[in-house]
Order: sequence, then C-alpha cells, then structure tokens
Amino acid sequence: MKKYRPTNLVNVPSLYQMLIKNPKFKSIDHSELGTCISAAAPFPKESQEELESIIGKGKLLELYGMTELSPVATMNPSRGEKKLGTVGMPIQNVDLKIVDPDTSKPVPLGEPGEIWVKGPMVMQGYYNKPEETKNAIDADGYMHTGDVGIMSEDSYIRIVDRTKDMIIVGGFKVFSSKVEDILSEHPAIGIVALIGKPNPDRPGSEIVNAYVQLNPDYEYDGDEAALKENIISYAKKKCAPYEVPKKVHVVEELPLTVVGKVDKKVLRK
Repeated sequence: MKKYRPTNLVNVPSLYQMLIKNPKFKSIDHSELGTCISAAAPFPKESQEELESIIGKGKLLELYGMTELSPVATMNPSRGEKKLGTVGMPIQNVDLKIVDPDTSKPVPLGEPGEIWVKGPMVMQGYYNKPEETKNAIDADGYMHTGDVGIMSEDSYIRIVDRTKDMIIVGGFKVFSSKVEDILSEHPAIGIVALIGKPNPDRPGSEIVNAYVQLNPDYEYDGDEAALKENIISYAKKKCAPYEVPKKVHVVEELPLTVVGKVDKKVLRK
C-alpha cells in the first residue's frame, strides 16, 4: 500500500479486521484512499467504525450479492447516506422482497425473512443441474438467496444470517451474525464465529458454540477457563438467554475459505 498508493480497496470483512489490527496499516497515510468496499460476509458494526476511524469517515461502502446474482443486488449509495451495519438498498433493475420462506409471503418491514431477488442479474441456472436450478429460482424468476435480512422503513437492508447458519435453541431462532456482532465488542475478541451443534438432551434443539480468535492487542494472562467464563458473562449481559453461547472455544486461527470468509463448514466438522 505504501508503494502503490491504492485509491480503492475491495476486501471481505475478515481481511479488513486483520488490517485493523496491523500497526503498519494504522500508520499509513490514507488521504488518497477513496472507497473501501466490503462484501461476502457479515462485518460487525464496531469493526466498521474502527476501520473508518483509521481510513476516514464515509469511506466504507458495504454491499450484498452472491455469485448467482452476477454478483451484486444491494449497495450503500456511493454519494448518498451510507449506513454502517447495513448493505444499503436494492440497486437499479433489482426487484427484491423479503419473505417468510415457509409461506412465500412478504414479511412486515423490520421483520426478518429470506431475501428473494429478481432481475437481469439473476443467473440462468447451475450448469447441467436442472433440479438445483429449480430449487434456487422459482417460477416467477426470483432467486431464493438463503440469506436472512431485515428491511427498514427507509429501505436499507441488514443481513442477519444465512438460513443454514441460523441456530435453533428450544424453538427460538438465534441469528449468528447478530450475536457475533455483539461478542466482537468484547476486548479479547478479534474474530468470532457461531455455530450450532445438536443438543443430545433436546432433539431438534441446538447448543450455541462460539469460536474465538483473540485480539492480538489483548493482554492475556493465559487463564483460558477464566477468559471463556468472562466472555459468557459478557454475552449474558448483552444477549437474550437463548442466544448466549454455552461453549466458547479459543483457537489460534479461525479457518478461512479461499476468499477469506470464515469457513463454518470446517468448524462444524
């Protein structure tokens, strides 16, 4: 960055979080840096604010899409009001609705539902996989994204989870990205990922597990048991009882996909 003086950055959140913790990144002159685009995974709002405190206010632009949407459907406005913690609003030619996946009916504003997208950006289909294509794109041309979102009164959308990452605890839905956002404010936590594991004592219910990569700036005395208890106590103050992780796992590094997203498939294994 010192050598080439980039004017724009495009990263997934986990890479931005790594940069935030890097002293060299903090010390660089970011005056020539314009837009920093973030996508592909949830980006905790506190981390977004921390990034902007380094690079400058109003430079972070979060958007939402997927490969099947070629690849963008919503975006914070580049020149209008950006709202940290949201992925903005639908871009041109996007017909988007948020629905109850069980009834296929739109949910009220402010309520979570699956994001469905229609428009010229929707793929034609999965190559030589007609059945998978039929399951993904309905008869009206809407792509069922598998992402859970909430739309505000002014049309800004917040992604709360993947449907497959949602954790069910005693009938309650735990949106992992919401809890991850809260836990990321704990001073010991650099990156965190939540997954559900089957509860052997309650069929159909899951146990919330938090996997934590420590903040390198955190002064840690090595008492892992005390740290885990501290994190759970913190969660109890900030989260609903069913959202609180029952188990905390401290790991040296969270597994990442080839594009830098936390790989929850590996964690589940």
